Amino acid sequence: MSFFPADPESAEALALASELGAVFGQLKRRLREQSHFGDLSWTQIRVLGRLERKGPATVTALARDEGMRPQSMGETVAALKAAGYVSGAPDPRDGRQTVLSLTPSCAEAIRSGRAAREDWLFRAIRTKLTAPEQRELASAVELLKRLVEP
Repeated sequence: MSFFPADPESAEALALASELGAVFGQLKRRLREQSHFGDLSWTQIRVLGRLERKGPATVTALARDEGMRPQSMGETVAALKAAGYVSGAPDPRDGRQTVLSLTPSCAEAIRSGRAAREDWLFRAIRTKLTAPEQRELASAVELLKRLVEP
């Protein structure tokens, strides 16, 4: 970062921002390890998450959501289809398009992965933090929520 704050409070906030980013990166990696989704790219994981949260979609809609060209999203979807994570059916409103959905086995893998991540985090909190530290973490979570709200 090219910004060097002159006052001590800003310098502390900058150092905290850097440390927080690094810790969140590590936490994300540890949680991802628990998912058992192998070598999927972040784009592929986001597409699966999008289909799980919002339901079936066309390649065009997925590309728009990800800020990608439809051709690039088509490659991503083709890999997900080949892996058995998504399937397609003709769009009832426009037969020229295909509506993509999670396969039942993928939907179950997502649920199972989420449960594994929550279980890992639960066990880490219970075994590595004392009760007062857990309360401190709960307070920190409230502060983090304020950081991400619009």
